[in-house]
Amino acid sequence: MSRIETILVANRGEIAARVIRGCRKLGRRAVVLYHDVDRDTLPVRLADAAFRVDGPSPMAAYLSIDDVVAACRSLGADAVHPGFGFLAENAALPRRLAAEGLRFIGPSAAAIAAMGDKIEAKRIARDAGVATIPGFDGVLQDAAHALHVARSIGFPVILKASAGGGGRGIRIVRDADPAAVRDAFERTTAEAQAAFGDPRIFVERYVEDPRHIEIQVLADAHGHVIHLGERECSIQRRHQKIVEEAPSPFVGDALRSAMGSQAVALARAVGYESAGTVEFLVDRASNFYFMEMNTRIQVEHPVTEMITGVDIVEQQIRIADGEALGLAQSDIRWHGHAIECRLCAEDAERDFMPATGRLEAFRIPDAEGLRVDAGVGAGDTVGAHFDSLLAKLVAHGATREEAIARLASALDATVALGVATNGDFLARMLRLPAFVAGETTTGFLDRHRETLRQPGPAPGEACVALAAALLTDNTWAGSRFAPPPLLAEIGAWRP
Repeated sequence: MSRIETILVANRGEIAARVIRGCRKLGRRAVVLYHDVDRDTLPVRLADAAFRVDGPSPMAAYLSIDDVVAACRSLGADAVHPGFGFLAENAALPRRLAAEGLRFIGPSAAAIAAMGDKIEAKRIARDAGVATIPGFDGVLQDAAHALHVARSIGFPVILKASAGGGGRGIRIVRDADPAAVRDAFERTTAEAQAAFGDPRIFVERYVEDPRHIEIQVLADAHGHVIHLGERECSIQRRHQKIVEEAPSPFVGDALRSAMGSQAVALARAVGYESAGTVEFLVDRASNFYFMEMNTRIQVEHPVTEMITGVDIVEQQIRIADGEALGLAQSDIRWHGHAIECRLCAEDAERDFMPATGRLEAFRIPDAEGLRVDAGVGAGDTVGAHFDSLLAKLVAHGATREEAIARLASALDATVALGVATNGDFLARMLRLPAFVAGETTTGFLDRHRETLRQPGPAPGEACVALAAALLTDNTWAGSRFAPPPLLAEIGAWRP
């Protein structure tokens, strides 16, 4: 197999910038495609070359497989890295690339399709000996069928889209009220059709207030499969993660080993090759249940990189090159603790409503133990077309307490003018005694909603505070309003 020389990053924002830097580390040429709304963004500036794509909307432009192939031909790319979102879990992309003689930096189309169908994935997991949530593995035919099955499982239950993801296509039903079941069935079916083009839904028992724990796996084409331990992703709003950490404050060695073994078994069962993540729900008694497998790199992969020293993007590229994993399970060691916050353009005081505008200033401090993966800089415009993620702040410490302190301090010192962010909210949350104590379940934000609610300063007060900070903080001298420090070569960083 010939060496991949030029990689098309078929994405945008911070993950595109991250992958471009990973390509550079390995001496590969990195090119990117972009829509006009992203013409002047960081990934376009970082890439060796860029290809303009168009479509009926900016979102649609990044979903065109024809344009991905055209970009490869125009820019001389021999492989595609999809990042996350957009086409990353669309089995049609690797199929088309294979037909065009191009490589996909990710798993096979068959693995993507099998794990993308939540009903089929659950069947495969169960057959591989992976613990699954009690439920009905078939497709619900109508509301009456949903009610009948739910009664046999026992309430509360959760209805899910078979093709779902990203927190969409989910409804919880707490009792056998026929009207409530009918409403949940109709709404979930409609959302599944609108979001995924697939109206199929299934039902399983709802696990009350669990922890969301995921296992990072790596697998090559030579039969080697390992895991890199767990990440806890329980802090969520609207079923979407905003804080992730590794290791979990709840998971001990025995539970880690059990979950890791089952994640590896599932990867083997589906013939997986590349980086992937097996997600579990864990109850208070440490019972864990398979939820889904994400057949791509995760937003939260940096916390795993920081505690293991393993560059996951590098491993993806090497695996796509046909290399065998240079790591055995016994080689994996975990060092210290890492926590990631997703700094988003949204108003936490208004139910996390997305915010838009021009980033007149954007500055994240350069601090010990802090990694910043950003997709924007000062002067960039934050629009309404895409996800609101601006940057990921990831703090590492010898202990969880040290990582929390470093991350909260970094959020305090972060400046974003022109666009509302959730930075203050995240800093308050990190300092809550319950978070510090590791009491992090998926119901955390709901439980502490009132405690976390805090009016922000008036615009005039914020400007005065910023001016004072700029005048007195020597760490910003000579770099006022500079873009945030971006991720240096991953391989040079070690905890």
